[in-house]
Amino acid sequence: MLIRQPRVDEIDAVRALFDDEVRAGRMLPRRAEDIRARLGDWLIAEEDGQVIGCVSLVIFNETVCELRSLAVSPLCRGRGIGGELINAVLELARKRGLQQVLALTRAVPVFERMGFRHDFVSNFPDKVWRDCAPCPFKNACDEVALVFELCPQPEEMAV
Repeated sequence: MLIRQPRVDEIDAVRALFDDEVRAGRMLPRRAEDIRARLGDWLIAEEDGQVIGCVSLVIFNETVCELRSLAVSPLCRGRGIGGELINAVLELARKRGLQQVLALTRAVPVFERMGFRHDFVSNFPDKVWRDCAPCPFKNACDEVALVFELCPQPEEMAV
């Protein structure tokens, strides 16, 4: 398995990962043009030429971002692919100099095992105003806010 940035010709495959989740009301749809516009903020898991997982990074400000759109093909779940995608997007955020990674999720145990801690979405006003206020599920949101604190690498701290 390889984790990498997607190509433009893989956008439909990325969107297809969401289809069942969107129909079940567990994820919001992502438009192809929105994915294309932020393709550098997406990562995919590829195996045997097939897109089997994806995740994206949404930057709110100079220190805070959100891990979003984590999806793994139903045929590939239970193999640790989601965890590998989470680690890869955390590394991407760290390389971009971000300090906090927010995740709104129902998969709380997965994120807790990876070092995320509970928080309140209200502590992230950029998220609330940008996404939560217009969300059709805002009055019945069942996602839990978790945050990961990124630490600078030793070479980044050297003066």
